[in-house]
Amino acid sequence: MTLAVHNIEVVYEDVMLVVKGASIRVPREGIVALLGANGAGKTSLLRAMTGLLDVHRGRITRGHVSIDDAPVDTRRAPDVVRAGVSQVMEGRRVFVEFTVEENLRVGAYTRSRAGVAEKLDRVYGMFPILGQRRGQLAGYLSGGEQQMLAIGRALMAEPRYILLDEPSLGLAPQVVEQIRDLIVEIRRSGAGVLLVEQNAAMALSIADHGYVMENGKIVMDAPAQALRDDDDIREFYLGTGAGAGSLRDVKHYKRRKRWLS
Repeated sequence: MTLAVHNIEVVYEDVMLVVKGASIRVPREGIVALLGANGAGKTSLLRAMTGLLDVHRGRITRGHVSIDDAPVDTRRAPDVVRAGVSQVMEGRRVFVEFTVEENLRVGAYTRSRAGVAEKLDRVYGMFPILGQRRGQLAGYLSGGEQQMLAIGRALMAEPRYILLDEPSLGLAPQVVEQIRDLIVEIRRSGAGVLLVEQNAAMALSIADHGYVMENGKIVMDAPAQALRDDDDIREFYLGTGAGAGSLRDVKHYKRRKRWLS
């Protein structure tokens, strides 16, 4: 069983091509890391997978998205959630004037009301701090707690696949470790995870497979261990060298250096 993107192109305002023939696969019970600099097209790819492009005046002009071989790219966002895909957007996007529990109940809106109490208990079991603060307004939570709430809200829909857009952004290192452990726990629960992260070291430490995206294209695709061991990935994404404008720049610079030596 797989969530797959097949050679898609994404255009905004009918003029701006931001995703250029990208293909990725997210298996059930696996973690896939999607790496890339700001503006590479990662968030647009996620929007294409969850039916959110229309909100941002974008559309898929080629290719398709499928869940277990069934196309879903023509479905509206709520129908994609019903089909088993949930997204945690960058910036958390919790409802700050709702309580913790009200936020979580919103996440179950595509599901039957029966069983909501069990879903809440499951989320509180994964995030004990949310259980302690279930009656507190979400706006008063710390950044890390809001991120837990955003992930918990997505889990209320009982997704088969969950897409996480920059879950560690702006969080303290200790909280990042907690989020990392929670992502591993989500995978163990039986869901597939697509993890979009600037923190490449964290993402590759838990991922099974990884993709690197630049200028709307997938430029590398390999098991996470192979990416961790790749000298160019280590230099550009893991901070072991001076870096350059892009991964391709790193490779070009090294080729020129060999030619001139």
